[in-house]
Amino acid sequence: MSDPIRVLQVLAGMNRGGAETFIMNVYRNIDRTKVQFDFILFRNEECDYNKEIKDLGGRIYWIPRYNGRNHFKFIKTWNTFFKQHRQYKIIHGHVRSTASIYLRIANKYGLHTIAHSHSTSSRGNRIEILLKNTIQYPIRNTADHLFSCSKRAGIWLYGVKATLKSNYRIIKNAIETEKYRFNKATRDENRKRLNVQNKFVIGHIGTFTPPKNHKFLIDVFKEVHDRNQDAVLLMVGDGELRPIIEKRIKDLSLTDSVILTGVRSDIPALLQAMDVFVFPSLFEGLGIVIVEAQASGLPCIISDTIPEEARITDLVKVLSLDDSMEIWADTIIAHSAVIRRDTRRDITEAGYDISETTKHLEAYYLNIIEKET
Repeated sequence: MSDPIRVLQVLAGMNRGGAETFIMNVYRNIDRTKVQFDFILFRNEECDYNKEIKDLGGRIYWIPRYNGRNHFKFIKTWNTFFKQHRQYKIIHGHVRSTASIYLRIANKYGLHTIAHSHSTSSRGNRIEILLKNTIQYPIRNTADHLFSCSKRAGIWLYGVKATLKSNYRIIKNAIETEKYRFNKATRDENRKRLNVQNKFVIGHIGTFTPPKNHKFLIDVFKEVHDRNQDAVLLMVGDGELRPIIEKRIKDLSLTDSVILTGVRSDIPALLQAMDVFVFPSLFEGLGIVIVEAQASGLPCIISDTIPEEARITDLVKVLSLDDSMEIWADTIIAHSAVIRRDTRRDITEAGYDISETTKHLEAYYLNIIEKET
């Protein structure tokens, strides 16, 4: 039996973010006798998924992140890497800000290059955003293959014309649907574990970063809590803005009604414990946690900035971020008594079951190599 082709996946780090979770979902399900993943990361630290990557047979390399001042060193490091690792034929880049740099170098060494858009906006101040957008623009002409998690994410990064070409694909951020199927016994067990048996549990999952709009979420919860003292906000995740959000919680006298779990690996179980999922992001490439929430039968109240592809079932209610706190609170409370149901068929028919996405991506990688021979 021939060795599997090894595909380089480029990400900033492998903590539990949307793109990272998607890649791990694929990695767990792909036929690793045919396709194996290795990773180039920009964080030289132990991340949530590092051990699992190694257990699955993956290798992890580290290249210092780009900061502008190290432009020439960044280029030199990538050149050195490809000179020393001639075995790689495919590189799949998920870090868009510098993809036009490292994918161009990869092209020079004969690799097939894939760019993957997971967002619809850049983070940072105006100057930082302008710089990122300038650096990102050539990606549409640099990469051999253009992927995105949604139509909006593709148009944002590559432009409309590029998304009409034959080398463009939407790769759906699929999940392992069986893990999220609603189960009342699991729900009761986890509500007891969290000590929220008789509470109205509003849930949110996301890194504590500006796009997730946590301040807005806290203000909405304050409105809900003023009307229902049994309301509890379950916030899963961590990040740079956590201290600011903790202060906001304290200032609004909500400390006893907000549960901050930090980063967790038991997302399916935590979703079971929730009554309503609220996701008021400023922007998202897709919002994979919304798919996961729907897969667990949860009603989802989301902002209209979320791409339509994430709105798979009738469990989703869309509101504007310009709507008042009262409207958001009214909608959340109105969905507090929704009867949970099995939505696996809906999720699968919409193309968000990981088995189908993995088969498609595996075939795509193999087809790239077959065309060489």
